[in-house]
Amino acid sequence: MTEPSEARERVLQAAAKLFSARGYNAVTVKDIASEAGIHHASLYHHAPNGKEGLFVEVTARTLTQHRDGIAAAVAQYNPDLRRQLSAIAAWLIDQPPLDMIRLIYSDLPAVKPDSAEYLTLLAFESMLVPVAQVLEEASVRGEIAHHDLGSIAGALFSSIESLHTLPDAYLTRPRQAMAEDIIDVFIAGMTPR
Repeated sequence: MTEPSEARERVLQAAAKLFSARGYNAVTVKDIASEAGIHHASLYHHAPNGKEGLFVEVTARTLTQHRDGIAAAVAQYNPDLRRQLSAIAAWLIDQPPLDMIRLIYSDLPAVKPDSAEYLTLLAFESMLVPVAQVLEEASVRGEIAHHDLGSIAGALFSSIESLHTLPDAYLTRPRQAMAEDIIDVFIAGMTPR
């Protein structure tokens, strides 16, 4: 593990910004070094595992932040399903978009299989498991009913994340209000009949 330093943190922040905006394949070591304000040859001092090591580290850090943020949001409103889902939506809307489709179909196939497997598992545990747990707990309480809450959690997560794709110029309402509508549709569609 490389020692923490201000320069290393700049490298990590630069890598996170570029990978988030462009994806793994479109970013070079020179891009990261330039964004961090260092010579590309010295990047390896701060990131000895190179581009892939940086990608894995910053992606894992982002996913862990999401896991912790979602857990904190959910804990505030236990056992209120609507408020828990609203808090998850607020967390996701307040964060930079993850672009999970690009991650799964472009970024992860470009890294070593063990790195891809690690990040896939971390993404699942950080993003889908907490939402599925909220839904499962509501199901146990009899508030909702559905046979595949894992798929519903994925669809709900994807629907809320997709609000990031709407250009600000075309928004007629805040993203959180739109997320509330999405949550209403999901809850109404799962209400026991």
